Amino acid sequence: MKAKWFRNIGLAVMAVSLAFGSVSAASAASKLSGSIVINGSSALLPLTRQAANEFKKLNPKVKISASSAGSVTGPQSVRKGIADIGACDWDASTDVPGFSKFTGQVANKVAVIPFAAVTNSSAGVSNLTTSQLQGIFSGKITNWKEVGGNDADIVVVNRAFGSGTRVNFQLKALNGTDFMTKGKYYKEVKSSGDMKTAVETTPNAIGYIDLVYVSGSKMKAVSINNVAPTEANVINGSYKVWSYGYYMTKGQPTGAVKAFIDYVQSAKFQNGSLKKLKFIPLSAMKK
Repeated sequence: MKAKWFRNIGLAVMAVSLAFGSVSAASAASKLSGSIVINGSSALLPLTRQAANEFKKLNPKVKISASSAGSVTGPQSVRKGIADIGACDWDASTDVPGFSKFTGQVANKVAVIPFAAVTNSSAGVSNLTTSQLQGIFSGKITNWKEVGGNDADIVVVNRAFGSGTRVNFQLKALNGTDFMTKGKYYKEVKSSGDMKTAVETTPNAIGYIDLVYVSGSKMKAVSINNVAPTEANVINGSYKVWSYGYYMTKGQPTGAVKAFIDYVQSAKFQNGSLKKLKFIPLSAMKK
C-alpha cells in the first residue's frame, strides 16, 4: 500500500515537472525578440511566408519581412548586409554554372523543390521529351504541331537571368542547352508569380515553375520523358527536375535567425505546412 502511494506521488511529481518544463520552454520561446529580413527566391516565397506567419504566432516579439527578386539576390543581399537570410534555389556557397560562390556564407537546407515544364491549356500536349524541350526553349521548334500539339505558334516564357528556377530547369530539364534570347514569340518574366500569370493568360505559351504555383485549369504541368512531376517520382528518383532550397546566412545562424531556420527544418513544419504547399520534406530524400 505504502509502495503504491509513493509510486503515485512520484508520477504526480513527474507530471508537474513536465508541465513546468513545457511552460518554461514556451516562456523562453515567447521571450525571443529581434527582426529577420529575408530576400531571394520567389520559388521559396510561399514557404517562407507560411513559416513566418506560424513562427510569429509562437514568437510575437520577432518581426519578419520577406520579399523575392530571384535567387541570386538572396546571397547578394546577405553579402551586402541588407538581409539576414538569402533564399536561394541552389547552394550559393559553391560554384554553379554562371555564378561564383558566395564566400563566407552557410547553406541551410530547408526544402526539396520540384520544378515542372508548364503550358497554357491551349497547347494540346501532356508530355515532352528532353530533346523536344531543348528544341522549344532554344527556338528551333516553333509550332506545337511539331511535338504532337495543336497547329499554333509556341510562345516561350523564360525567367530572367539570376533566377534559381531558371538555373535548375536549364541544367536538369534541358541538360544545359542554352535558351533562346529574343524573338516574336519570346518573353521574360521576373518571378514565379509572373510566370504563372504569363502562362495562364497567354494562349499557346510554355514556361517552367515550381509545383507550388501549379493550380487551376488554365495551366498544366507536363510530363518529361513520360514521367510526371510528382512528389512520389522525385522521391523514387525517376523525376530529375528538382533541387534543394536553401536559406543562405553569413556564417552560422544565431539568435532569432537560427530559431526561425530551426522551425522551418522541424518535423512539425516539414511534415505539415511544407507538404501542403507541394514542397517535399528534407527527410524524404534521405532514403
